[in-house]
Amino acid sequence: MSNYKAAIFDVDGTLLNTREGILEAIRDALVEVGLPPLKKEDEKYFIGPPIQKSAMQVYGVTKEGAQEFAEAYRNLYSQHEYLFKASHYEGILELMKNLKAAGIKIAIATYKREDYALDIVEHFGFMEYAEVAHGADNFNKLTKSDIIRMCISEMGLTPADCVMIGDSDNDAIGADGIGCPFIGCTYGFGFTKDEDVDEYPNIGKAAKPADILGYIVG
Repeated sequence: MSNYKAAIFDVDGTLLNTREGILEAIRDALVEVGLPPLKKEDEKYFIGPPIQKSAMQVYGVTKEGAQEFAEAYRNLYSQHEYLFKASHYEGILELMKNLKAAGIKIAIATYKREDYALDIVEHFGFMEYAEVAHGADNFNKLTKSDIIRMCISEMGLTPADCVMIGDSDNDAIGADGIGCPFIGCTYGFGFTKDEDVDEYPNIGKAAKPADILGYIVG
């Protein structure tokens, strides 16, 4: 029997396939700040991690340049034509429903800036199930561990009571940094196979949303 009391979900690549809207906003932001077009092989770096980190990694810009790009991107992405260009992963709302029915609390912890993170999770129906949702600040001073910790604190729980569910190394490292168990999703953007997840401490892997339930409700 599982002793977990809460499930904490990432957004991009875990709850929603947000690829199309993110990349459209990235391309338009690059034009706005005068950077070269995004190469196909570099697209993966811009979905999930802090946007400033991605800009420095791919384009070699300074911290100031990365922040300028991040603000251009976020101003564009906050517009609903980009933000809502996303789709549910099959079975994700059913998973939420089953977790809630089992008495498991649900939270959302994402690197999306908090104002439009709240917009997107509300629009796609997740706040019907989640009681807490937090995102990043504008300057990415908050780490993923900080965001997860805020969710746990608001639920009145400890990290050991909760499970973080995400598709990337940022999620895995964020969870491990505060001693929170982790489930890695291989259907999203970051991890593509079980071996990717196993590079980090984890309690399981999920090839589809339905696989998550058994790790939490046992």
